[in-house]
Amino acid sequence: QVRLVESGGGLVQAGGSLRLSCVASGRSISMSVMGWFRQAPGKEREFVATISWSGGATNYADSVKGRFTISRDNVKNTVYLQMNSLKADDTAVYYCARGRGLGATTKEYEDWGQGTQVTVSS
Repeated sequence: QVRLVESGGGLVQAGGSLRLSCVASGRSISMSVMGWFRQAPGKEREFVATISWSGGATNYADSVKGRFTISRDNVKNTVYLQMNSLKADDTAVYYCARGRGLGATTKEYEDWGQGTQVTVSS
């Protein structure tokens, strides 16, 4: 089983940027689909972005398209989420996960990190 550890969250003003990282250990994720999800207080966990094992294919939630970019470095066993033009609605705990396909549902992901808090002040 792979262990995923997110970092890079914090407090940022609206319009600002953050870059989240997700480092995997225990096994290589180079052949795995990886995704980012988020969960705001009182809400269900929702899909943010996903990336194929090669990085050649990506998928984004409509709410973050054009503002967020998912990428990966298979040598470093790491996945990133660059978040620009942040809004107050982006405030949530962000989780990375290892999945089976470029899906947008939590059921399609097997291993999860503990999450990192992102707070956007308006």
